[in-house]
Amino acid sequence: MVAFAVLELVTRGLVAAKALQQREPDPGIILAALSLSNAFEEGSMEGNYEDIAPGMYPGHRWFAEIQEVGSNGLFQIRVATYNERRRSQNPVEISGQFFRPLSKPGSASKGMQ
Repeated sequence: MVAFAVLELVTRGLVAAKALQQREPDPGIILAALSLSNAFEEGSMEGNYEDIAPGMYPGHRWFAEIQEVGSNGLFQIRVATYNERRRSQNPVEISGQFFRPLSKPGSASKGMQ
């Protein structure tokens, strides 16, 4: 009877530990994927992590914004990730700048070519 009590205690402890373990996706995954393009176009896009890693990050979504910051083809990409169930929490954000001279002119170049 003592052995079953100890096994139940261990099982409950493992279940509790797993419930505390929260995996948060890294927005760098999306930034890296977007940076592979040879040309950017200003705008925004969003999606969920189920498309990238099914079952790994349930309920997590990402939002990306691409903006030209220099008239010479310098673009900034800002990526934010958030959990749909806990929207009150601040999203995790990352940004990077990339030189893509083959891109369409954006707001920084005012449409000039």
